[in-house]
Amino acid sequence: MALDKLKKEETLAMRKRLIGQSCRLFYSDDPVKIVRARGQYLFDENDQRYLDCISNVHHVGHCHPSVTKAAAAQMDLLNTNARFLHDNIVLYADRLSATLPEKLCVFYFVNSGSEANDLALRLAQQYTQHEDVIVLDHAYHGHLKSLIDISPYKFRKLAGQKEWVHVAPLPDTYRGIYRENHPNPGQAYADTVKDLIEEVHRKGRKPRDSDKVNFLHILHRYVRTAGGVFVADEVQTGFGRLGSHFWGFQQQGESFCPDIVTMGKPMGNGHPLACVATTVEIAGAFTANGVEYFNTFGGNPVSCAVGLAVLDVIEKEDLTGNATRVGAHLKDLLTKLQTRHPLIGDVRGVGLFVGLELVTDREKKTPATETAALVVKRLKEEDKICVSTDGPWENVLKFKPPMCFSMEDAELAVQCIDRILTDIEASDLKLEKDDI
Repeated sequence: MALDKLKKEETLAMRKRLIGQSCRLFYSDDPVKIVRARGQYLFDENDQRYLDCISNVHHVGHCHPSVTKAAAAQMDLLNTNARFLHDNIVLYADRLSATLPEKLCVFYFVNSGSEANDLALRLAQQYTQHEDVIVLDHAYHGHLKSLIDISPYKFRKLAGQKEWVHVAPLPDTYRGIYRENHPNPGQAYADTVKDLIEEVHRKGRKPRDSDKVNFLHILHRYVRTAGGVFVADEVQTGFGRLGSHFWGFQQQGESFCPDIVTMGKPMGNGHPLACVATTVEIAGAFTANGVEYFNTFGGNPVSCAVGLAVLDVIEKEDLTGNATRVGAHLKDLLTKLQTRHPLIGDVRGVGLFVGLELVTDREKKTPATETAALVVKRLKEEDKICVSTDGPWENVLKFKPPMCFSMEDAELAVQCIDRILTDIEASDLKLEKDDI
């Protein structure tokens, strides 16, 4: 029996029996069984269509014909160990280099963002000869042990913080330590990193690298002065998702350049493809350790054919322009919604990477975690729209759809959120009156 012929209940029962229970499903109380997808839409076993606001990994749209055609054609011809000489890997590296600052000209191809970030740590450690890392609070960099150790989002739930990991406050002007009324929050947040660096030095240690506005320029200067390197994790923000620039760090201006950039599966539209870009100097130090680095399928012919096709689609369909236009429209609609709904505490983001933070009290900024979960549930059940929550309290509705997301998609999502919040607020008001 083919898996796609199983009834939903059978699939779910088999998953519970065969797949580790820590691998959680979206909508675990009532999962959606998805059997096909196209563009920004998912389809279940009954051919019910869902608008996908979750799948940033399917960067240019689910099952884009140009990408699937490139993958199938190369698979039919050759897919082999990346240690054989082949055109695709160098052609793809050359295309990527054209999007990056000139000094980021050496590439290592891997299979996931986690692999990329793990390799970035190794590169930084070899170059600086130190292990200490400065990361932002609430950050998540991957599922490998080395990355859980530098991901406050994860390690606070597990073994805790290692002595060589140093956590800087998230530069959050909504609920962070320096807010909208601060005269220069970028400088203030960067100075917290400077204080961390000085503390590291007092302990006889030395920072290896720093995580990822003015804020980044100052932070980069502090880190480099201390002998560290700056790693920009672009797994979620890269490849034009922010609209105005191809890479998130480029929002800081042409003069700003990290020492290492990591990128992940969106570059392969969901195909297992990821990469680390760095400088000749850092790559040279890594080579000088005398230990060969190889990744059997990192940068294999099929993966690179897919990557090249994704870049072609981004360019031909002006998806960075689409992210700018649709993202601005989505953010504007949500901001207007905020004037009508006291449950909306903040609207933030750039391009097609937007967050809607829900609170029960705007003054106290009390996270509305249960309300956010209810909104997500109702959007799925009533409107066939898939949205996820994020943030330390899971009270932020996070929009990171495929880049082909349209103006009409944005308007539909906001209309549905408007209706649901109106219902919730009316229900809460009724309960208050009943109590009186």
